[in-house]
Amino acid sequence: MNFFENFRIALRALTANKLRSGLTMLGIIIGVAAVVALMAVGKGATSGITSQVEGLGTNVITVSTARFFREAGGTTQTLFYADFGAIEEEIGSLAEATPYFQIQANVINGERQSDYSVTGVTANFASVNAYTIDRGRFITDQDNQGAARVAVIGSQTAQDLFAGLNPLGRDIQINGITFSVVGVLASKGTSGFSSQDDVVLVPLETGYDRLFGGRAFSGGRRTLSGITLSALDAAQVDGISADVEYTLRREHGLTLRDDLGFSVTSQSQMLSTLSSITGTLTALLGAIAAISLLVGGIGIMNITLVSVRERTREIGLRKAVGARRNIILAQFLVETLTLSILGGLLGTLLGVAIAWVVSLSGLIAATVTVDTVLLAFSSAALVGLFFGIYPAYQAAGLRPIEALRYE
Repeated sequence: MNFFENFRIALRALTANKLRSGLTMLGIIIGVAAVVALMAVGKGATSGITSQVEGLGTNVITVSTARFFREAGGTTQTLFYADFGAIEEEIGSLAEATPYFQIQANVINGERQSDYSVTGVTANFASVNAYTIDRGRFITDQDNQGAARVAVIGSQTAQDLFAGLNPLGRDIQINGITFSVVGVLASKGTSGFSSQDDVVLVPLETGYDRLFGGRAFSGGRRTLSGITLSALDAAQVDGISADVEYTLRREHGLTLRDDLGFSVTSQSQMLSTLSSITGTLTALLGAIAAISLLVGGIGIMNITLVSVRERTREIGLRKAVGARRNIILAQFLVETLTLSILGGLLGTLLGVAIAWVVSLSGLIAATVTVDTVLLAFSSAALVGLFFGIYPAYQAAGLRPIEALRYE
């Protein structure tokens, strides 16, 4: 008996009890759909995070204050404006550097107000951090030299404070001080856990003179929240990072054995870390979804065992007229495979539909790939084959005389 004859007999046996066959397939359908949908969401999240980090530029290096727990024997270092000058001198033309000081401040426009990240910046902040202007202009050297009360706001800030009106030339209040909006940034989305569109940028000198207060000074010296560097050649990022660390140790009198007290990270390092994390989460989601496939396989084995019991006399009759052991074995294996393959097809379609709905929601651009579909579908077939072996051997091992006498 060939495969197609076994397949025809399997379909006839399965359609004889449609409800039971449908319920048996349900576990496989849910399992495959869960694998496809969850892995699509995981890959979509990975792709989104990767594109956001790459949008910042893989040649970007960030220096910021790092806080260590006292229990670990670490210390907190203060990043001074003088450190920026030393770093700029050390790296020369290998990278462009820009300092910044950041606070949380209450920003008001009429009756609209909210707390925003207000950052004091220099004229090259936009080019180093890959910001582009949507309307108006960016902060200039003249703004810093004259400590001008001007501000550039993010696209989300503009929407929140001005509700669709043109913000250019209008005034906002930052901690009670009036600033004139001269530019609006183009949208950049989120980076990590923060939005890059929810920002307010002011001249760094204006911030020191009027806005930051005593928090921006330590021992009479100006401090910084961080320094951003953009390497001209991405291949030199690691070398520049080492130079920056060396300069900070020198400026703060730290030896190689001392905690640096600063975080010197590159976007490529961040991308590698985030990719590793999201890859692990995607694999975890797939493993959790695979549990549904396991449950579905147990359901197939259970129902197939019931089917063997119900068809004991039929099996005995077929053996009595000459059906060999391997024929009976193949018949039941084909039945379980048919259930699994049909369930896999329907589950794949359901999983793709779920991923499509998630993408339409705008939360995550779920990405269904060919390898995900093949993995889910082949897993369903293997589950059906694995859990169908025992019932098939049970059926093939029945003795004809005992089977014919079974009531």
